[in-house]
Amino acid sequence: MNASSNVRLTLAINDSDQVRDLVTGRVPVNGIDLTCLLLEVEEIFFRFTKFREWDISEMSLGKYSALRARGDDSLVGLPVFPSRSFRHSGIFVRADGPVDKPAELAGGRIGIPEWTVTATIYQRALLRHEYGVDLTGITWVQGGINEPGRIETLPVGLPDGIDVRPERQKSLNQLLIDGELDAIMVPHPPAGFVDRSGRIVQLFSDCPAVEEAYYQKTGIFPVMHLVVLRREVYERYPWAARNLTTAFTVAKDRSLARLLDPTAPHFPLPWGPDRARAAEQVFGRDLWPYGIAPNRTTLEAFLRYAHEQGVCERLVAPDDLFPSSFAESHVV
Repeated sequence: MNASSNVRLTLAINDSDQVRDLVTGRVPVNGIDLTCLLLEVEEIFFRFTKFREWDISEMSLGKYSALRARGDDSLVGLPVFPSRSFRHSGIFVRADGPVDKPAELAGGRIGIPEWTVTATIYQRALLRHEYGVDLTGITWVQGGINEPGRIETLPVGLPDGIDVRPERQKSLNQLLIDGELDAIMVPHPPAGFVDRSGRIVQLFSDCPAVEEAYYQKTGIFPVMHLVVLRREVYERYPWAARNLTTAFTVAKDRSLARLLDPTAPHFPLPWGPDRARAAEQVFGRDLWPYGIAPNRTTLEAFLRYAHEQGVCERLVAPDDLFPSSFAESHVV
């Protein structure tokens, strides 16, 4: 397929180094000319979930899994994971709160931005499965992290015994500072932590150590986002799914090579390549794997948690999230 006959598609994605070479065109997509929109993830999720404004999009794993579980196949997932993060570090308490004592959150009041936010699914699972906290004993408060008024964008049926109370007048950040919440679970830090005032701190005082121990124990490296295609695009160009995944993977591998290159640092991080090599000792040579097989443990755990918490109305298998062709690969 020559360039003049390439399919023109639009992609919206967050600006990150692992997609940089794809977005700039240094890594082409065979058969596709991409128009790339670099937007903040909250804007991407809102506009794509509500209006489907572009052909290919970064999307919350939680929301996509919920749609698939309810039989909505209007989107087609690719096993491309541009965002992943351990989520112990996203649980915040007041400085006088139960630092390093997650079990003491039992029976408390915990704020979340939305029940279906992927980060909070992992975080609630941590409380339940790692620290024995009964989720039904928690009073859950849903609202905006730093600004009041956020609503649940994809309502789901909650499990029996779960109480979620919307808060429209105050932000979760302010509720925590004012002592009206015992903790908040969020995908990005609240203002009271970012300002370094010391009013809000992380639940775990040494998050990297706790998170590495969790990975060594479980093999779970939490996936936050994936890339999806609109169904009509996939049905018209079924080959596009594989070609896009290949290009995303090449771009990510080039990013990892930059990360590990000690000659002239590509990232403004002291000892960056040394830190990357230390991470290789934990995760292996591919620090950020795409594909189903290397992520099956993580995906199976997440989908089980999402079902337990009512985000997915049925238990979904990892292979159900992606076209069946991704379960097979050609051999040369």
